[in-house]
Amino acid sequence: QVQLVESGGGLVQAGDSLSVSCAASGRIGTYAMGWFRQAPGKEREFVATINWSGTVTNYADSVKGRFTLSRDNAKNTVSLQMNSLKPEDTAVYYCAARPYTTGVTIATMYTSWGQGTQVTVSS
Repeated sequence: QVQLVESGGGLVQAGDSLSVSCAASGRIGTYAMGWFRQAPGKEREFVATINWSGTVTNYADSVKGRFTLSRDNAKNTVSLQMNSLKPEDTAVYYCAARPYTTGVTIATMYTSWGQGTQVTVSS
C-alpha cells in the first residue's frame, strides 16, 4: 500500500478557486486514485476519480464542470483543481488509492487513505 498526504486546503470565499494535492510515498502508476469529502455531520461522499493512466475521470454531479482531477505518475502526485467554489463544498477532503486500473465511486473499495485536508468556503 502507498502512504498518502494531502495538502493545499484552506479558507476561501464563494466563487474562488483552490487546488488540493495528494503526494504518495510510493509509485502510484498502477493505482486508480480518488477524492472524497466529508462535511460535519454527514457521511463521506465521492468527489472524483481518475484511472491509472489519467485518461478517464469521473465526477460527482455536484462538482462536475467545476472540479478537475489530474495526476502525474512520474511525481506520484494527484491534484484536484476546484473552481467556482460554493459554501456547500466545505468539507475535509480525502485522497484515496486502490490497486486497480479503474477508479470507482465507492469509498470502501479504496485501500489507502490520506489524513485529509480542510477546505472551507465562506459565503
